[in-house]
Amino acid sequence: MKLSRILAIAALVLSSTVAVLAHHSFDAEYDRNKPITLKGTVTKVEFMNPHIWIYLDVKDEKGATSNWQIEGGAPNSLRRLGWNQDSVQKGAELTVEGTMSKDGSKTVNARSVTLAASGKRLFAGSSEGDKGK
Repeated sequence: MKLSRILAIAALVLSSTVAVLAHHSFDAEYDRNKPITLKGTVTKVEFMNPHIWIYLDVKDEKGATSNWQIEGGAPNSLRRLGWNQDSVQKGAELTVEGTMSKDGSKTVNARSVTLAASGKRLFAGSSEGDKGK
């Protein structure tokens, strides 16, 4: 019985360690010196752990459309900030303020999301933190 307790505790500690190591830091993936504001139309929303993702079609100054992926905070944290699964819907027009990824992809860590229809601004749970915006 003592051995089974030790094994159970070891498994718990190991699984917790793996989860912590798997989580990324903001500075590992995003460049604090590259803020960006995007306006576009939502094509998809994934409101699930560990972070929400919003996919946004954005037109450039020449009219060409590209799809961007926007990372938000964890769903539980966002719920405490007033979000729910229906806060952002496919087809909605949004303005996203955030930070570009370091790898040059069309990936942004969102600080805030503003809904064009209502003007409502939501803090997006950025791992960078709220910069008072």
